[in-house]
Amino acid sequence: MKRLGLVAAIVALGFFLAGLMTPVQTQAKTIFVTIGTGGVTGVYYPTGGAIAKMVNKKRKVYGIRATVESTGGSVYNVNAVMSGDLEFGIVQSDRQYQAWYGLAEWKEKGPQKDLRAICSIHPESITLVAAVDAGIKTLQDLRGKRVNIGNPGSGQRQNSIDVLTNAGIDWKKDIIAEGVKAPEAPGLLQDGRIDAFFYTVGHPSGAIKEATAGRRKVRFIPITGVDKLLKKYPYYAKAVIPIKFYPGAKNKEDVPTIGVKATFVTSIKVPERVVYAITKELFDNLEQFKKLHPAYGVLTRKNMLEGLTAPFHPGALKYFKEVGLIK
Repeated sequence: MKRLGLVAAIVALGFFLAGLMTPVQTQAKTIFVTIGTGGVTGVYYPTGGAIAKMVNKKRKVYGIRATVESTGGSVYNVNAVMSGDLEFGIVQSDRQYQAWYGLAEWKEKGPQKDLRAICSIHPESITLVAAVDAGIKTLQDLRGKRVNIGNPGSGQRQNSIDVLTNAGIDWKKDIIAEGVKAPEAPGLLQDGRIDAFFYTVGHPSGAIKEATAGRRKVRFIPITGVDKLLKKYPYYAKAVIPIKFYPGAKNKEDVPTIGVKATFVTSIKVPERVVYAITKELFDNLEQFKKLHPAYGVLTRKNMLEGLTAPFHPGALKYFKEVGLIK
């Protein structure tokens, strides 16, 4: 009887101590999540890093440990999120649109209905950089030239093709198309191995600064005559490249172009509490986040809910309703 009484006392003490423990102490073991980004010289990588850092500061509160992975870009990130290899990914708004509706790279796979949106982030401009000595001043001057349009699996590749097609240029026949990753293109341009390259990126960009600071002089090529393109694809919008960030370029004025938005996505299979925590940290610390890169300067809580196609993840929606961003 004494032994039973001792057992009962230990059990009772256990329940008592459990009642005193905080939610953090009773929380399940740490959940590890990975954010897919892009090349390390682009804006995606530091964006993912900033989000991960915010969440990791509250690891004891949320029980979440976030890491960042440099990837091949938007298409890769969507596919990896859908397969469960990544929990989160940064994806161009056009690629989110195509994945949700089963277009472009997802034509055979069909609509990616497990895809969920969290928010949009910075604007990205389709940027065309060309060597001055290649004699390229307009899109039409690209004919016969060696042009990097981006690696397969990147969002920028389709952007490049859209712009070329809109200008009446067949990328398979009218140019010598290269398919290397964007961070490699500035070096190739400076080495004389390509004449021009496209890069869909937020500004200022480290890769674009590298391209404009070399011995081989370069200029930005305007992307104009895009009204039909804008009507056809709702995710594109007119944009400009601020020349103040690139004093080494030949241009003297801001350069007209079009652009998309970088968006933050996940899968419906990722737990609600995880997405809620990450959304909360990003939005609650937005002013601090905006100081990390000039491309974030235009962000507001309101415009971060624009440019999205996939439905909001329930975790993100819960936060937006709590703070009155969505009724």
